[in-house]
Amino acid sequence: MNNISFAHPWALLGLLLVPAMVAWWLLRYRKQEAAVQHSDLSLFDSATRTLRVRLRWLPYALRCVAVAAMVVALARPQSQLSRQEMSVEGIDIVIAMDISGSMRAEDFKPNRLEAAKKVAADFIQGRNNDRMGLVAFAGEAFTQVPLTVDHHVLLQQLGALKSGIVRDGTALGDGLATAINRIKDSEAKSKVIVLLTDGVNNQGSVDPLSAAEIANLYGIRLYTIGLGTTGKAPFPFKDQFGRVHYQNIDVEIDEPLMKQMSSQTDGGVYFRATNKNALVQIFDQIDQMETSKIDVTQYAQTRDEQGPLLWLALACLLAEALVRWVWFKL
Repeated sequence: MNNISFAHPWALLGLLLVPAMVAWWLLRYRKQEAAVQHSDLSLFDSATRTLRVRLRWLPYALRCVAVAAMVVALARPQSQLSRQEMSVEGIDIVIAMDISGSMRAEDFKPNRLEAAKKVAADFIQGRNNDRMGLVAFAGEAFTQVPLTVDHHVLLQQLGALKSGIVRDGTALGDGLATAINRIKDSEAKSKVIVLLTDGVNNQGSVDPLSAAEIANLYGIRLYTIGLGTTGKAPFPFKDQFGRVHYQNIDVEIDEPLMKQMSSQTDGGVYFRATNKNALVQIFDQIDQMETSKIDVTQYAQTRDEQGPLLWLALACLLAEALVRWVWFKL
């Protein structure tokens, strides 16, 4: 009985009959009370009131409930049954993430890779209607998760990424080419690759600009993100005794190359993140630029709900008749 409305709400004024009936019964009951004029009523002190005497109000109460139920039924209570049909214009997104050794630099907290994984995870959780995939690259590239709507698995595999699981280096072209292979046959209305790196292309067999041209041929939009502060960044390393030391290393990002890569795709953009907050803002911008189109059609159906009330009124009237003409007559 959710979303109840009344077709004839004016009929509810009939409920005023119920307190009027109660008032009439109370006045009539008082007039019917027997009055015995006797100098001493102590003879009746030991008399007990039977159950019938105690419940002499029951038949009239059942009649009041029946009248109230019939009045509400006359107002025609109706429930609104609604249904929404949603059609989503899907977007397929592959995140290509650099996991090279330099991503352990701690100009982002706790380091570049962990910060990128956290922000990417928030981005994934905010896009429930999209298929998403994950590619990782360093000196070589591999697919961590193909396109999927199972974001739980995607988030688990994203959390498992770490530096050192493949040959070190930065193969931008191979990373992009692997991401293209994962998304090029998609039939989604929009195909997007988000590529994050903190270095300069120095490994791999695929030229990054050639990969960007291929992405454009397949209608893929490329967003590139350069991670790292300007100047130097603290990088941890262990000595022979296992103690952690830090060394400042130069931050080298081939921004001209990454700008050219993204600009070769329709609508592609290059971003630079010098801290975690800037990275969050970049993903927010991408999230707004790649908004899924959702068409919602709403259906409403009205259903009369007076049936149970009429059955209640009938049950109360039958109960009143049984109580009044059977139980009280015994």
